[in-house]
Amino acid sequence: MGSDTIDFNQLMPLKTLFLNPPSFENFDGGAGSRWPATREIESYWYPVWLAYPTGMLEGARLLDAPPHHVSAEETIQIAQEYEFLVLFTSTPGFPGDIRLVTKIKEQNPGIKIAFVGPHVTVLPEQSLKACPAIDFVCRKEFDYAVVNYAKGMPLEEIPGISYRGADGKYVHTPDAPQIQNLDVLPHVTEVYKRDLDVTRYNVPFLLHPYVSLYTTRGCPAQCTFCLWPQTLSGHPWRKRSSDDVAAEMAKAKEFWPEVKEFFFDDDTFNIQKARTIELCAKLKPLGLTWSCTSRVTTDYETLKAMKEAGCRLLIVGYESGDQQILKNIKKGATVERARQFTKDCHKLGLVIHGDFILGLPGETRETIRTTINFAKELDVETIQVSVAHAYPGTELYDYAVTNGFMAAESKHMVDEGGHQLAHIEYPGLPADEIMESVHRFYDEYYFRPKAVFRILRKAAFDSGERKRLYKEAKSFLKLRSQRNKWVQQKRESGDSNTATAPAKA
Repeated sequence: MGSDTIDFNQLMPLKTLFLNPPSFENFDGGAGSRWPATREIESYWYPVWLAYPTGMLEGARLLDAPPHHVSAEETIQIAQEYEFLVLFTSTPGFPGDIRLVTKIKEQNPGIKIAFVGPHVTVLPEQSLKACPAIDFVCRKEFDYAVVNYAKGMPLEEIPGISYRGADGKYVHTPDAPQIQNLDVLPHVTEVYKRDLDVTRYNVPFLLHPYVSLYTTRGCPAQCTFCLWPQTLSGHPWRKRSSDDVAAEMAKAKEFWPEVKEFFFDDDTFNIQKARTIELCAKLKPLGLTWSCTSRVTTDYETLKAMKEAGCRLLIVGYESGDQQILKNIKKGATVERARQFTKDCHKLGLVIHGDFILGLPGETRETIRTTINFAKELDVETIQVSVAHAYPGTELYDYAVTNGFMAAESKHMVDEGGHQLAHIEYPGLPADEIMESVHRFYDEYYFRPKAVFRILRKAAFDSGERKRLYKEAKSFLKLRSQRNKWVQQKRESGDSNTATAPAKA
């Protein structure tokens, strides 16, 4: 019988395990984290991408190992109960992930294994060569690819996958079309309710407990360093209807009355003014507290509508305080616009978590100083400072490789503990100096009177926050002390390479 005459939906699907795998301690590494790394202040994002196909398959389970502290040994044991494993990998986590699935296949030889995520999207053939235990990889959006396979569709008929053919040659089926109607996808919160413990998820700048999900996919911005739009979600911006989002949020409020905040973890939530205002009108009657990502190009009227609808906090990618660097990375924003946006948010009472990156094209000692001063001028509630990571598949990666800016002695993005490492350097600005600048950035920012006062004020008026802040402060200061001792030892020994010093995330 030809496969075109089979109704795959009538077949009992393979018993499927969707896995965000265990890895380094406190590693937030792939299924939902946009910047995979070990977090010294423990924090985890939700595995939103894996939740969609989990909700489309009867009998499937979503196992998010890191926040639930499920060990590799426990994961191997759990996988023995399944016929099909879908693992979301990342570039830093890939070596450990292939060791894990090799052991899984040894214990359960009949299990089929698929890898998904940006890393295998960009390097499908290399990924298959690296691990015979992987049966196939899915490129880009993988929702329907893994579901169709679990329901019995032959590999050669599934768009967007790569696998080994019977002759040993690698087969790459044509890319799958992007999903345009996002409303047909299941609500991830239903999967969370069944398979996840929401109290396990913590992000220092979000209220605890929190729940995150997407209302859109894709981002039309052309930022050269940004991994997801260039690999997984794509640049075309696709949105769920405001009615569908509001229906899920109303249900989520019933699921978790204890949840203090919902987070819309879109590539960029408020990129279209009319849609944002429309959605805010649907969210406002629900009485939720929520937060989201934002670009500095968002105007005052839109921000006001968001605030009135319950928005509390925005994650904002400022990246740099140097205008030329913003041009180099195709940010599509100006330093002056960032200043005005920040003033608007402060006026409305919107809290900002600002993201900054050191080591982007054009970085010098002077531009690093400019960015640190710019951040202190903006004076947002909290910040994250990262080193520039050139992920395969991004324009930044091609730029760094072509121009010879990849540090010869730093071949990895993370150290043996999963902490971020600087692996891009420029003439006159070595990788170790960029890494040390990240530490200096944090110290200068958080040990200012203004910042200290904010932290103490928050602790004084909220006992729950006081306990959390105390725990986070202990972790922060312990790491700072370890790092300073480590750097001092290096200097005393005459070793100037501090690229593998313990790093904050």
